[in-house]
Amino acid sequence: MSFPKIGSITTWVRYLACKFEYSYCLGRMAFEKGLPDNEVIDLMYRSSAYGKLTVLLSNRAEENAPMTRDLFGTLLVRKIASPNRMRVDVKDVVVLIDPMNKKNLLVRRLAAIEGDEMLSTNKNDDPFVLENDQCWVLADNEDLKPEEAYDSRTFGPVTMAHIFGRAIYCLRSALDHGPVNNSDRSRLQDLPVMEIELDVDKMAKDHKL
Repeated sequence: MSFPKIGSITTWVRYLACKFEYSYCLGRMAFEKGLPDNEVIDLMYRSSAYGKLTVLLSNRAEENAPMTRDLFGTLLVRKIASPNRMRVDVKDVVVLIDPMNKKNLLVRRLAAIEGDEMLSTNKNDDPFVLENDQCWVLADNEDLKPEEAYDSRTFGPVTMAHIFGRAIYCLRSALDHGPVNNSDRSRLQDLPVMEIELDVDKMAKDHKL
């Protein structure tokens, strides 16, 4: 039998607010898809009462190693139901659906969002502005050449809807782990979620690192 973590009242209030927001976003999306009201309410109730805000993601495939550098291991990912510029920020490490293969998930750093002007190091490329709901993601390794990186330099801008969540903690081994270096705003937003749902021992045991 598992028991909830002990945290301060402030932490729990902030955590429950995060759960409510996530459940509300799920319900709104379900309503917009045409689900009956009773199913929408049931979805929101189950999500807020029993659901977790995080999932574990194994980022250990060899082909991902050069793309993610220090994020090679097991990630604790905070799910984001309706990504927008208020819920994700430039510098965040996001988990997104591969725009070239929807069966795959990619771990990339958010480099720009809607309204940002994109300038290329190639003088032959014209600058452009990211359109509404678009974002630009890059491999988290500055040593990679553009042609070596599988990111927006390869497949172009992606919509915010491709974002599944934000990586908030990385476990590379049982002795080597820590928070992911996201934007300051996102780190503050994720702090109560990490304090309540992070279980390093379980991460190490389940993924046998």
